[in-house]
Amino acid sequence: MTEALVLAVRRSGASGGGIYLVDETGRSLRLTVGCGLPGDVAVSWWQVPVTASVPVADAFREGRVVWVGSQEEMVRSYPQTAAALPYQYALASTPLSGRSRCWGTLFLIWPAGHSGRASPREMRDFAALGRRVARVIEGAGRAFRPPHEPHMTPVDGPADDVAVSAHAPADLLERLPEGFVALDLEGRVTFITSRAASLLGRRGGRLLGTRPWQSLPWMDQVLVEDHYRTAVITRESVGFTVLRPPDTWLDIELHPDSSGISVRVTARGSEPGDPPRTVSPAATGASVGRLYQLVHLAAALTDVVGVQDVVDLVAVQILPAFGADGMVLSAADAGRLRIMGHHGYDPETIQRLDGLPVDTGLTPAGEALLRGVPLFFSDPDELARDYPAAPRISGKQSWAFLPLVSDARPVGCCILTYSRPHTFTADDRAVLTSLGGLLAQALDRALLYDAKLDLARTLQQALLPRRLPTLSGLEVAARYLPAGHGMDVGGDFYDLIRLDASTAAAVIGDVQGHNMAAAALMGQVRTAVHASAGARPDEVLSRTNRVLADLEPDLLVSCLYAHIDLARGQICLASAGHVPPLLHRPGERPGVLEIEPGPLLGIGVDLPYPITTVPMPPGTILALYTDGLVEVPGTDLDRMTSGLAQLLTGPSRLARLVDELIHHSWPHGQPTDDIAVLLLEAGES
Repeated sequence: MTEALVLAVRRSGASGGGIYLVDETGRSLRLTVGCGLPGDVAVSWWQVPVTASVPVADAFREGRVVWVGSQEEMVRSYPQTAAALPYQYALASTPLSGRSRCWGTLFLIWPAGHSGRASPREMRDFAALGRRVARVIEGAGRAFRPPHEPHMTPVDGPADDVAVSAHAPADLLERLPEGFVALDLEGRVTFITSRAASLLGRRGGRLLGTRPWQSLPWMDQVLVEDHYRTAVITRESVGFTVLRPPDTWLDIELHPDSSGISVRVTARGSEPGDPPRTVSPAATGASVGRLYQLVHLAAALTDVVGVQDVVDLVAVQILPAFGADGMVLSAADAGRLRIMGHHGYDPETIQRLDGLPVDTGLTPAGEALLRGVPLFFSDPDELARDYPAAPRISGKQSWAFLPLVSDARPVGCCILTYSRPHTFTADDRAVLTSLGGLLAQALDRALLYDAKLDLARTLQQALLPRRLPTLSGLEVAARYLPAGHGMDVGGDFYDLIRLDASTAAAVIGDVQGHNMAAAALMGQVRTAVHASAGARPDEVLSRTNRVLADLEPDLLVSCLYAHIDLARGQICLASAGHVPPLLHRPGERPGVLEIEPGPLLGIGVDLPYPITTVPMPPGTILALYTDGLVEVPGTDLDRMTSGLAQLLTGPSRLARLVDELIHHSWPHGQPTDDIAVLLLEAGES
């Protein structure tokens, strides 16, 4: 894969790129290999939820090429990505679509000045590139598991041999009056002339292998690191002036390419003039990488919905960003700390820590929460001074206890841990303290959301049929799948009503909205249909419509009612604005059963609902479903329904077939709307 990525970057003229593979859970995309990217950017975007509103996730989820031609377009389409990476660049992402599955996504970035629009041919070529990479993965003949850390590689390979002395380039630069420094794409010094070392005020040997803004105190400023990141990502030259105390102004020029950055350092004269793009030692604070990480994480936290989303975000984004390898997230509940999620801990340890009193003296978690002050311990000895038993509980070596307090109310505690001693710098403490406040608000919202969702889903499950009745000569299978993310409980429903030994009524419907009102109205519609079942299909829908008119729910309902007569071998159907069913009869091509629809339930009273009657000989399969099965972003509705209809001809039994239908539409799960499916197959009575 590394070779394929580097080749793609070179041929496309991109400055860098990467390959994300979906992890074993199917819920996250993990950066597996990257090139031409700053290391801290790779860490911040190492793992991305498949539901995230970012280009790589959209390409994977929707199975299409995503092209973002400029920073302005990024701001409009992906504001969170734009906030975390506020630079001028173009980006494209394509799914890695294999023969039977999508493996992940490939993305490329181009520097500032690249054409903002992609031609149809470029879009096709990029999609084909994704398929070729997918074939490389499949050709390996084994299951790929994304690594725990991305493999980063340079875009350029080793230089061609040249017939000059190895010392000639260095000798050339030493003769010039300016100073020169070479940085790799991670910002580390790989070469420095003696003149540059003199201007920077530090011996060259002490600078090699370090980042200038970390090894030179007067360069430890937000803007210096930001200029470096701008040069790496945009591939444009950057110049600025910095003050080396006490009174020496230095002009710094950064000239990037795909292999690193060439830096030119000159002493600025004392004549009057404007020091352009001046950076002075007063502009200190947390590193720009840390600040952008905080912006990125803050934006990500605004998207979390439930408690599990918060846990996942801490595990896959916050831990890598701060180099931690373990975490425990607890919520304050009735005077105790209930563990909501964890990472890097064994079950026995979690069982011991779960449910500790808030004022526990076993660990510092309670003290941090009650005082509202984060506590940091760099090694076991430091922790053991106040909490002697704590270091032995988990065997960890460093701890950060972050109190989660929202509106002066304790919400919980987040513990980040390290398997090695770790010194928490002032930078770390400042950013983690700010992060604790953001986490508190996110966890508070998530707890409320989960409580509401549990109540709504309990109601919905109580209203859906626990089991379907059996009828000789009729095989039945049904599934209900809630929306994957960001939506409340819906009003999709289905039912099968046994009328007598050879007749039954099948019904499926969708109540408008995703809330408690929709779930409650769904139950009322089912009750109304049950009360009228056995009558003509048009009468059943008309009576149900009158019930809704009396309730005045301000919600509309689509519904499809089918009267099945096995003795006569026929089905009579009526539709209230519902998606048409799929039908396959033995010896015939499968397809959509065209039904003349009537109006949605709830629009008005005394409206007609036309009846459609079709034969149902043994072997006939009828598929009733809600629109969540076929309305998939980025796909054509007719092609989707045609593909689903073809599955009805397969050898699978109904129980397996219903799962195949859902997997065909949503191979990676996470549907954007609720899905209800009811399959009926006529057999020999």
